[in-house]
Parts: sequence; C-alpha cells; structure tokens
Amino acid sequence: MTAAAPGLALAAGDARVLLAPATGGAIAAFTLGRQAVLRPTPPEARAAGIVGAHACFPLVPYSNRIAGATLRFGARVHPLAPNFGDSPNSIHGIGWQREWAVAAAGAADATLMLRHDPAKDGGGAWPFAFRARQAFSLDGSARDASLVATLSIENTGDAAFPCGLGFHPFFPRTAATTLGFRARGVYDNDAMQLPVGHAAVDAARRFDPPRPVHDLTLDHVFSGWDGRATIAQPDSGLVVDLSAPPPASFLVAFVPPKQDFLAVEPVTHMTDAFNHAARGEPGTGALVLEPGATFSCTMRIDVRACA
Repeated sequence: MTAAAPGLALAAGDARVLLAPATGGAIAAFTLGRQAVLRPTPPEARAAGIVGAHACFPLVPYSNRIAGATLRFGARVHPLAPNFGDSPNSIHGIGWQREWAVAAAGAADATLMLRHDPAKDGGGAWPFAFRARQAFSLDGSARDASLVATLSIENTGDAAFPCGLGFHPFFPRTAATTLGFRARGVYDNDAMQLPVGHAAVDAARRFDPPRPVHDLTLDHVFSGWDGRATIAQPDSGLVVDLSAPPPASFLVAFVPPKQDFLAVEPVTHMTDAFNHAARGEPGTGALVLEPGATFSCTMRIDVRACA
C-alpha cells in the first residue's frame, strides 16, 4: 500500500486534529481523547488520497452542484469540467481536489493556502483566478475542545466572478445519534439533486427538537438556518455543537442510507446558486466578487464529553 502523504498535526489538551494539506486541504481526523469528533478517515483512503473519505474538506469557490457543468454569469456561458465520476454536473468547486500549501503551522494552529490560475491550472475547472486560505485554530482540555476554521477567497484576476464558500464535515452516525437545528426553508430536489422548488420546512424535514437520524435518508439544502446545529453521540458520550455566523446562512444535511456517517455542511448559498441568480431568482446566496476583493466564512466545532 502506498504511504499517505504527511499530515499536519495540531494538539491542545486531549484534542487532536490531523490536517491533510496534500489531499484537498482536508481534515483527516479530529478526536477528543480516544473518541472521534469527526468521522475517522480510513488508512487506505489517506494512503490513496481519497478526499471524499476524509473527515472534512473545504468548498471553494462554490458548494454543491453546478447543473450540467455550465456556469452562466453575466452575458457569458462558461463550460466547466465535470469532476465527480459520471455525474454531468460540477460539484464542490476545486479546492477539495487540489494540493494546498502550508503557509504557517504552530502547535495548535495552521494556515493553508491555494492559488488557482486558469491559464496554468485549467479554465475548465474554474475560469477565474483566485487565492484561497484556510486558517485552523484548536483549543482543548481533558473534556472539551473547540476547532475554528475560517475559509477565505480573494479575487486575484481582473474580472468579477460569482463565488460561494462552505465546509463539508462528516460525523460518526450510530443508532443513537441525534441531529438538531433550526431553519425556515428547504429545497426540493430532482433525481440529480438539483433544486426544483423551495418551501417552508415540513414535519418530515424538521430537526427542532433534535431527532435520531439512524433510519433517515436525507440530502437537502436548508435556507434561513440560524447558524447552530447539534450532533449528540450517546454511544461515545460526546455532544458536538456546530456553528457558523452569516454569510453561512444555508445548511446542507446529508444522511445517506445504510452508512455510518452523516454530513452537516455550513454553506453560503443554495445548490446551483449562480445559474439561479443569472435567471433573476432572489435569495440564492450567490455573491459577485470584484477584483481584489476577499470573501470569507467561519465554522466552529465545539465538543464536550458528557459521559
């Protein structure tokens, strides 16, 4: 088996975080004592550089899908390269499929950087130049820990472009795991997980109060999220509070069938936001980043031992 690329370890109290800069700038592990806060990355996935099997990865310069791998912005149509198996869509931007450089590293904090130049790196991935930055800070004791991650993007080109950001953290899931959060709306999807409608949150997709997720199947974007979510893990004795202030006012809840994980993703826009905004739809969360401007979002994961 090929050895995994070297990781970057952070430590504070009994909390440990392992970053994987070479594999999409991902998080490979976040633990408190012997318990996993985020879904553990299998050794074979680390060795093979399979970023989708890691504990968390960044979403830049957009979250979720762009329909038909076609970006409409202004008067132009930009064909993108499909980047997710046989799906005809582009997904999650390009940060998760690139190697990030370590710009700074301390005992409990680190900064990763990524530069994209479409002339060198391929305009099919994304036709606009940018620089992205991830900053991580870990704090911890014997019974609690906090990980703060900030993701930013700077327009380093000479033309404005649409953008969005987010994080894709995975959490362990057992028969006892519960998920709780508040949101006002939810998007209905077609068979390709592209939005076809928006409605108030219904009983089937309401997580206030928290509820078990073991038998659920879910892959939806929620709007009007209040910025907080709780994942309780009675089997490990951990309670995780995930929070993200605006502009991350959308939340993706991904609970696949018959799997031992779920994803709870703070993001700044709906799925296919840029194309929906180009059609004049309001409330998409799509942002236009001018040359020289910077946009950022922050995710905080607080965990405490309750057993």
